[in-house]
Amino acid sequence: MVVVAILAILAALVVPRIMGRTDDAKRTAAKVQIRNIEGALQLYKLDNGIYPTTEQGLKALIEKPAVGVVPKKWKIGGYLPKLPEDPWGNPYKYVSPVQRGDQKIDYEITSLGTDGEVGGEGVNADITNWNLDKE
Repeated sequence: MVVVAILAILAALVVPRIMGRTDDAKRTAAKVQIRNIEGALQLYKLDNGIYPTTEQGLKALIEKPAVGVVPKKWKIGGYLPKLPEDPWGNPYKYVSPVQRGDQKIDYEITSLGTDGEVGGEGVNADITNWNLDKE
């Protein structure tokens, strides 16, 4: 009986700490995946001189695009083995090019976070390639 009570107390202390870290771990995993996608995009541009368009999407990293500017030096086998989903099971959003205020950036990769909706704060905040180091 004492052993069961001790185990219950330990579980009450440890489980909340482990469970509270799940969101942090998923956000970290999303950041790592976004960095990997960025690497594949850099290789795509190195080979083809341009990034995939929004219309071509991230699918251009695994399949040669058939719409828009068709890349002439697309790497056989692609730039990623498959398109990852974010840790919450949603596809990453990709837009290229992007206008942020008066700044034009080449592309934006976004995970919509825990809630799967645009915006949010804390664990629900979107994760994008341009704000990875700001969190």
